[in-house]
Amino acid sequence: MSFDTDTLVYDAKGLIPAVAQDAASGEVLMVAWMNAEAVARTLETGRVTYWSRSRAAFWVKGETSGHVQRLVELRVDCDRDCLLVLVEQEGPACHTNRRSCFYTAVREGEEVVISEPIA
Repeated sequence: MSFDTDTLVYDAKGLIPAVAQDAASGEVLMVAWMNAEAVARTLETGRVTYWSRSRAAFWVKGETSGHVQRLVELRVDCDRDCLLVLVEQEGPACHTNRRSCFYTAVREGEEVVISEPIA
């Protein structure tokens, strides 16, 4: 069966959440948004492309920072309303220069930074 971006379930703004995960380690790196065109561009180029809600523009991960995400595999959840993007991540994934955007943990009721920026 061939894949069709129109079969995905998008929100009212035409967006679908995309969870980026390191294909080798399984670490969750970030969550961003895609529209149908971003999904299509990602599949065509192998470079993960998101839709920036703040800039209202396509965002090819690493285009300006050099912290590229190469697509390994795109997975669709059972409800077709969320994507899992397995990637090869070059450098940090987070704009704070950390490996993952999930660098804060809640432990015993306290927020704890568990990952420092990459030097």
